[in-house]
Amino acid sequence: MSSLLLVLFAFVQQPADPFAKWEKEIAAIEKRLKDAPPAKGGVVFVGSSSIRLWDLTKSFPDRTAVNLGFGGSQIPDSTHFAPRLLLPYEPKTIVFYAGDNDLAANRTPKQLRDDFSAFAKVIHEKLPKTRIHFVAVKPSLKRWDIFDKQTEANALVKEFCAKDARLGFVNIVPVMLGPDGKPIEHLFVKDGLHLSPTGYELWTKAVTKALAD
Repeated sequence: MSSLLLVLFAFVQQPADPFAKWEKEIAAIEKRLKDAPPAKGGVVFVGSSSIRLWDLTKSFPDRTAVNLGFGGSQIPDSTHFAPRLLLPYEPKTIVFYAGDNDLAANRTPKQLRDDFSAFAKVIHEKLPKTRIHFVAVKPSLKRWDIFDKQTEANALVKEFCAKDARLGFVNIVPVMLGPDGKPIEHLFVKDGLHLSPTGYELWTKAVTKALAD
Protein backbone atom coordinates (compact mmCIF):
# COMPACT_ATOMS: atom_id res chain seq x y z
CA MET A 1 0.00 0.00 0.00
CA SER A 2 1.39 3.41 -0.97
CA SER A 3 2.17 6.01 1.69
CA LEU A 4 -0.62 8.21 0.30
CA LEU A 5 -3.17 5.45 0.72
CA LEU A 6 -1.94 4.78 4.24
CA VAL A 7 -2.41 8.44 5.14
CA LEU A 8 -5.90 8.46 3.63
CA PHE A 9 -6.77 5.23 5.40
CA ALA A 10 -5.60 6.63 8.74
CA PHE A 11 -7.61 9.81 8.18
CA VAL A 12 -10.77 7.88 7.41
CA GLN A 13 -10.30 5.68 10.49
CA GLN A 14 -10.08 8.63 12.87
CA PRO A 15 -13.39 9.03 14.70
CA ALA A 16 -15.14 12.37 14.38
CA ASP A 17 -15.02 14.61 17.43
CA PRO A 18 -18.54 14.25 18.93
CA PHE A 19 -18.22 17.62 20.65
CA ALA A 20 -17.09 19.67 17.66
CA LYS A 21 -20.68 20.49 16.66
CA TRP A 22 -21.02 22.60 19.81
CA GLU A 23 -17.94 24.77 19.31
CA LYS A 24 -19.77 27.73 17.77
CA GLU A 25 -22.36 27.82 20.55
CA ILE A 26 -19.77 27.26 23.28
CA ALA A 27 -17.60 30.05 21.86
CA ALA A 28 -20.62 32.38 22.00
CA ILE A 29 -21.23 31.48 25.64
CA GLU A 30 -17.55 32.02 26.44
CA LYS A 31 -17.67 35.45 24.84
CA ARG A 32 -20.74 36.34 26.89
CA LEU A 33 -18.96 35.23 30.06
CA LYS A 34 -15.84 37.19 29.13
CA ASP A 35 -17.83 40.35 28.42
CA ALA A 36 -19.74 40.07 31.71
CA PRO A 37 -17.89 37.69 34.04
CA PRO A 38 -20.19 36.22 36.69
CA ALA A 39 -19.16 36.60 40.29
CA LYS A 40 -17.61 33.49 41.77
CA GLY A 41 -19.60 31.55 44.29
CA GLY A 42 -22.94 32.03 42.55
CA VAL A 43 -25.62 29.80 41.05
CA VAL A 44 -25.10 28.39 37.57
CA PHE A 45 -27.73 26.61 35.48
CA VAL A 46 -26.35 24.22 32.87
CA GLY A 47 -27.68 21.52 30.56
CA SER A 48 -29.89 21.21 27.52
CA SER A 49 -32.59 23.38 25.95
CA SER A 50 -34.88 23.32 28.98
CA ILE A 51 -32.12 25.29 30.69
CA ARG A 52 -31.18 27.43 27.69
CA LEU A 53 -34.78 28.62 27.22
CA TRP A 54 -35.30 29.41 30.91
CA ASP A 55 -35.60 33.13 31.67
CA LEU A 56 -33.62 33.02 34.90
CA THR A 57 -33.81 36.77 35.51
CA LYS A 58 -37.60 36.56 35.57
CA SER A 59 -37.74 33.32 37.56
CA PHE A 60 -35.05 34.18 40.10
CA PRO A 61 -35.02 37.98 40.42
CA ASP A 62 -33.37 37.84 43.85
CA ARG A 63 -30.45 35.72 42.65
CA THR A 64 -27.65 36.25 40.20
CA ALA A 65 -28.23 33.08 38.22
CA VAL A 66 -26.07 32.38 35.19
CA ASN A 67 -27.51 30.43 32.25
CA LEU A 68 -25.01 28.16 30.49
CA GLY A 69 -27.46 25.84 28.76
CA PHE A 70 -27.00 24.79 25.15
CA GLY A 71 -29.91 23.23 23.28
CA GLY A 72 -29.88 19.63 22.14
CA SER A 73 -27.01 18.71 24.44
CA GLN A 74 -26.62 15.53 26.42
CA ILE A 75 -24.96 14.95 29.80
CA PRO A 76 -21.49 14.10 28.37
CA ASP A 77 -21.54 17.41 26.46
CA SER A 78 -21.83 19.40 29.69
CA THR A 79 -19.11 17.23 31.24
CA HIS A 80 -16.78 17.84 28.31
CA PHE A 81 -17.20 21.61 28.40
CA ALA A 82 -17.25 21.98 32.19
CA PRO A 83 -13.55 22.99 32.34
CA ARG A 84 -14.31 25.88 29.98
CA LEU A 85 -17.75 26.97 31.14
CA LEU A 86 -18.15 25.97 34.78
CA LEU A 87 -14.92 25.40 36.65
CA PRO A 88 -13.34 28.85 36.05
CA TYR A 89 -16.26 30.59 37.77
CA GLU A 90 -16.30 28.36 40.86
CA PRO A 91 -20.06 28.25 41.37
CA LYS A 92 -21.34 27.47 44.83
CA THR A 93 -24.35 25.72 43.30
CA ILE A 94 -25.08 24.11 39.94
CA VAL A 95 -28.63 23.44 38.75
CA PHE A 96 -28.37 20.72 36.12
CA TYR A 97 -30.92 19.51 33.60
CA ALA A 98 -30.04 16.97 30.94
CA GLY A 99 -30.87 13.38 30.16
CA ASP A 100 -34.00 13.99 28.13
CA ASN A 101 -32.10 13.99 24.84
CA ASP A 102 -29.84 11.20 26.06
CA LEU A 103 -32.66 8.71 26.54
CA ALA A 104 -34.27 9.78 23.26
CA ALA A 105 -30.94 8.93 21.60
CA ASN A 106 -31.08 5.43 23.10
CA ARG A 107 -28.79 5.92 26.10
CA THR A 108 -29.91 3.49 28.79
CA PRO A 109 -31.04 4.60 32.27
CA LYS A 110 -27.88 3.11 33.77
CA GLN A 111 -25.72 4.94 31.25
CA LEU A 112 -27.52 8.17 32.14
CA ARG A 113 -26.81 7.61 35.84
CA ASP A 114 -23.16 6.86 35.09
CA ASP A 115 -22.90 9.92 32.84
CA PHE A 116 -24.20 12.14 35.63
CA SER A 117 -21.75 10.49 38.02
CA ALA A 118 -18.94 11.41 35.60
CA PHE A 119 -20.20 15.00 35.45
CA ALA A 120 -20.28 15.28 39.24
CA LYS A 121 -16.78 13.81 39.47
CA VAL A 122 -15.35 16.41 37.08
CA ILE A 123 -16.96 19.20 39.10
CA HIS A 124 -15.98 17.89 42.52
CA GLU A 125 -12.38 17.15 41.59
CA LYS A 126 -11.82 20.90 41.23
CA LEU A 127 -14.71 22.27 43.30
CA PRO A 128 -15.24 19.77 46.14
CA LYS A 129 -17.77 21.95 48.00
CA THR A 130 -20.02 22.78 45.05
CA ARG A 131 -23.59 21.55 45.38
CA ILE A 132 -25.20 20.04 42.29
CA HIS A 133 -28.99 19.77 41.92
CA PHE A 134 -30.14 17.31 39.27
CA VAL A 135 -33.57 18.27 37.93
CA ALA A 136 -35.41 15.04 37.12
CA VAL A 137 -35.84 14.07 33.49
CA LYS A 138 -39.24 15.49 32.67
CA PRO A 139 -42.22 13.61 31.26
CA SER A 140 -43.48 15.20 28.06
CA LEU A 141 -46.15 14.83 25.41
CA LYS A 142 -43.62 14.31 22.65
CA ARG A 143 -41.58 11.67 24.44
CA TRP A 144 -44.29 9.92 26.40
CA ASP A 145 -43.25 6.63 24.76
CA ILE A 146 -40.03 6.63 26.80
CA PHE A 147 -41.61 7.56 30.13
CA ASP A 148 -40.71 4.15 31.59
CA LYS A 149 -37.06 4.72 30.71
CA GLN A 150 -37.23 8.20 32.21
CA THR A 151 -38.74 6.80 35.40
CA GLU A 152 -35.99 4.20 35.74
CA ALA A 153 -33.27 6.77 35.03
CA ASN A 154 -34.71 9.19 37.59
CA ALA A 155 -34.81 6.46 40.23
CA LEU A 156 -31.18 5.56 39.59
CA VAL A 157 -30.02 9.19 39.72
CA LYS A 158 -32.04 9.85 42.87
CA GLU A 159 -30.42 6.83 44.51
CA PHE A 160 -26.98 8.05 43.44
CA CYS A 161 -27.62 11.57 44.76
CA ALA A 162 -28.72 10.19 48.13
CA LYS A 163 -25.20 8.88 48.70
CA ASP A 164 -23.54 12.31 48.57
CA ALA A 165 -24.68 15.32 50.61
CA ARG A 166 -23.37 17.60 47.87
CA LEU A 167 -25.92 16.24 45.40
CA GLY A 168 -29.62 16.98 45.28
CA PHE A 169 -32.48 15.52 43.25
CA VAL A 170 -35.27 17.92 42.27
CA ASN A 171 -38.28 15.79 41.44
CA ILE A 172 -40.48 17.83 39.11
CA VAL A 173 -42.26 14.76 37.69
CA PRO A 174 -45.33 14.58 40.00
CA VAL A 175 -46.38 18.19 39.40
CA MET A 176 -46.17 17.70 35.61
CA LEU A 177 -48.63 14.81 35.54
CA GLY A 178 -52.41 15.19 35.65
CA PRO A 179 -55.03 13.05 37.42
CA ASP A 180 -54.86 10.62 34.48
CA GLY A 181 -51.15 10.10 35.11
CA LYS A 182 -50.15 11.74 31.83
CA PRO A 183 -48.34 15.04 31.10
CA ILE A 184 -50.45 18.18 31.56
CA GLU A 185 -50.75 19.76 28.11
CA HIS A 186 -50.59 23.43 29.10
CA LEU A 187 -47.18 22.93 30.72
CA PHE A 188 -45.69 22.66 27.22
CA VAL A 189 -45.42 24.79 24.11
CA LYS A 190 -46.72 23.56 20.76
CA ASP A 191 -43.89 21.07 20.19
CA GLY A 192 -45.02 19.06 23.21
CA LEU A 193 -41.45 18.93 24.51
CA HIS A 194 -40.33 22.33 25.73
CA LEU A 195 -41.88 24.12 28.68
CA SER A 196 -44.49 26.84 28.58
CA PRO A 197 -44.31 29.80 31.01
CA THR A 198 -46.61 27.83 33.33
CA GLY A 199 -44.26 24.86 33.14
CA TYR A 200 -41.32 27.04 34.10
CA GLU A 201 -43.31 28.44 37.03
CA LEU A 202 -43.58 24.91 38.44
CA TRP A 203 -39.88 24.28 37.90
CA THR A 204 -39.01 27.60 39.53
CA LYS A 205 -40.95 26.69 42.68
CA ALA A 206 -39.24 23.30 42.89
CA VAL A 207 -35.74 24.66 42.30
CA THR A 208 -36.27 27.60 44.67
CA LYS A 209 -37.16 25.14 47.41
CA ALA A 210 -34.07 23.06 46.63
CA LEU A 211 -31.80 26.12 46.73
CA ALA A 212 -33.20 27.07 50.12
CA ASP A 213 -32.45 23.67 51.70
